[in-house]
Amino acid sequence: MNPILIIARRELGSFFDSLVAYIMLIAFLGFSGFFTWLFGGDIFFRKEASLQVFFGVAFWTLFFFIPAITMRQVAEEKKTGTIEMLLTKSITNRQLVLGKWLACFLLVCIALAFTLPYYFTVAGLGDIDHGATICGYLGLLLMSAVYVSIGIFASSLTNNQIVAFLLALIVGIFFHFLFDVVASDSSGMVGELASTLSLSTHFESISRGVIDSKDLIYFVSLTLFGLLMAEFMISKRK
Repeated sequence: MNPILIIARRELGSFFDSLVAYIMLIAFLGFSGFFTWLFGGDIFFRKEASLQVFFGVAFWTLFFFIPAITMRQVAEEKKTGTIEMLLTKSITNRQLVLGKWLACFLLVCIALAFTLPYYFTVAGLGDIDHGATICGYLGLLLMSAVYVSIGIFASSLTNNQIVAFLLALIVGIFFHFLFDVVASDSSGMVGELASTLSLSTHFESISRGVIDSKDLIYFVSLTLFGLLMAEFMISKRK
């Protein structure tokens, strides 16, 4: 079997063995469900069949939960010394990083799959825009891919899980809303650059049902950059 899949299966299994997956799923569904259906945006008062409220809630919920599931990926291996054992086997740095990234990304996919009843419920209440809904989920998946890679990179910088969690949040803050703030307060080249770097700008574009190649390139590029930086940090240790 491909080493990437072996590592991904091992890591995904460890999530469920240690209850991390169950806690993450329950917390994610609890927060997203509460703020989607009961508090704040309350989907019933929008007078239209749409999941935009949920996408807005999940945009912030995943921002905090993804660092929580990625913080241990490399940091714990470094702390316990098992990373040396892994790297002495026929596993490359890239395969190790990709396997861990895939496990975390699959856990996020599972969490989002559990929210599909939201879609079926809203679709049963009115004429929902299926294209926009699919694009909204696509936007969440692309955003998650970026933050998982950032989390893996942050975890490769330290052997302390809490530090890895905080580093991932700090890096994510810039892409999640600081660049957006700078773009709204600036003009000219600075404003344009900040808008280009803002993750929320690209996410909102896709979640509205518009799939633009520049948005896809942005998410793929950031994901690859985070993975390459994680691979580089592990190779330095080796």
